Amino acid sequence: MDLRIALFSCTLFSLWFLSSTSLAQNCSGVTFSNNKVFTTCASLPVLSASLYWTYNTSSSTADIAFRVTGVTSSNWVAWALNPTGGQMAGSQALVAFKNSSGIVEAFTSNVQSTGISTLTESKLSFTVDNLSAVMSGSTMVIFATVDLPGNRTTWSQVWQVGPVSGGAPAGHALDAAHTSSVGTVNFLTGAASASGSAASTLRKKNVHGVLNAVSWGTLMPLGAMLARYVKVFAIGNPAWFYLHVTCQASAYVVGVAGFGTGLHIGTGFYKTHKDIGITLFCLGTLQVFALLLRPKPDHKYRFYWNIYHHLTGYTVIILSIVNVFKGLDILDPAKKWKKAYIGILIFLGSVALILEAVKWLLFLKRKRSPPFEEDKAYNNSYPNNETNGFNRSAQPRV
Repeated sequence: MDLRIALFSCTLFSLWFLSSTSLAQNCSGVTFSNNKVFTTCASLPVLSASLYWTYNTSSSTADIAFRVTGVTSSNWVAWALNPTGGQMAGSQALVAFKNSSGIVEAFTSNVQSTGISTLTESKLSFTVDNLSAVMSGSTMVIFATVDLPGNRTTWSQVWQVGPVSGGAPAGHALDAAHTSSVGTVNFLTGAASASGSAASTLRKKNVHGVLNAVSWGTLMPLGAMLARYVKVFAIGNPAWFYLHVTCQASAYVVGVAGFGTGLHIGTGFYKTHKDIGITLFCLGTLQVFALLLRPKPDHKYRFYWNIYHHLTGYTVIILSIVNVFKGLDILDPAKKWKKAYIGILIFLGSVALILEAVKWLLFLKRKRSPPFEEDKAYNNSYPNNETNGFNRSAQPRV
C-alpha cells in the first residue's frame, strides 16, 4: 500500500464527510403515542426541541405538540407564546414535568417576570384546551389546543428545559442554549425562525457533531485497523507505522477541535455525553504522551507499555462510538445520518473481520513452516526495528 495513496484516501473521505453533513434537526417522521397527526412541524435550533401543529383557519386555533428529546424524569419542559415579544417575561407557557408520584403533569403558567425561582400554575391570556403531556424514554411531549386571539397567526415563541427540585420546576441554566431559545412562528404559513444566537448555537452543535464523528468515531477505528492488519503484509512495512501514527494524530487534532467546540457551546444538560467526551479527551491525550515516552523494543517495560497502549486505544474506540450515538440522539438529525454512520461502522467491521481471518490464516501457515529470510526482513522493516516485542514467525501480529 502506497503511503501517499492511503493518506489521500483518508483526506478525501474526511472532506466528503464534512461536505455532506447538514445535520440540522429534522422533525419529520415522528410518530406520537396517541396517533395524533399534524400538518406542519418545525425543528427548533436549541435544546433538542421540535414544534408540531395543525392550524384551523375557521376557529383560529392550533392543535400543537411540543417535543423535547434527551430529557430525564428530573427535567421539566415548557413552550410558550409571548404576545409582547421574544423574551421570557410575559410568556404564556405550557409546562410539563414528572411529579413525585411518577405522573407526567401538565399545566399553564403566566410568566410575568424573569426573576421567578419556580413555575407555578396560573391562567393564560388566551384559552388552552386538551392540555396533556407524555414521557417515553428520554422524550417528553406536550399536547394542547391553543386559541389564538384576534386571528393572529404570527407569534413570538419561547421554549425551555430545566431541572425539577422539591417536586416543582426550578430555575433553568443560563448557558448559551438556554438563553437563546426564542424565535417566531407563523401558524398559517408554517414558517418558523430563530434568534441569531439560537441559529449560531445550532451551527456550533453541527460543527461539534461533524468533527467528533469524523475524528473519534471514524478515523480512530480506521487508524487501529491500519496498525493491526496492514503490517501483516510485507508490502505494508514500514508504511503501516506511519499510516497509523498519521491517522491517529489527525483524529486527535480534529477531535480536540470538536472537544473545544463542545466546551464553547457549554451545557449542563447532557451530562453523560459531556462526561464521556472529557474522558475521551483525557485518554487521547495520554496516548499522545505515551507515544513520546515509548520504551525501546528490547526494554523490560515495553511489554507493559504495549498492554497499556492497546487497552487504552480500544477503550477510546468503544467510548467514541458510544458517544457519537449519544450525540446523534441529542442533535436528533434526519434518520439518514444515523443510518449513514451505522453503515460506516458496518463497513469497517466487515473489513476488519475479513482481514482478521486473513491474518490468522497467514499466521497458521507460517507456524507450520520454518522461518524464512523474509521473516527476518519483515521484523527488520519496522522503524527502529519496531516489532512491538513480537516475532512474525512466532505468533500473529497485533
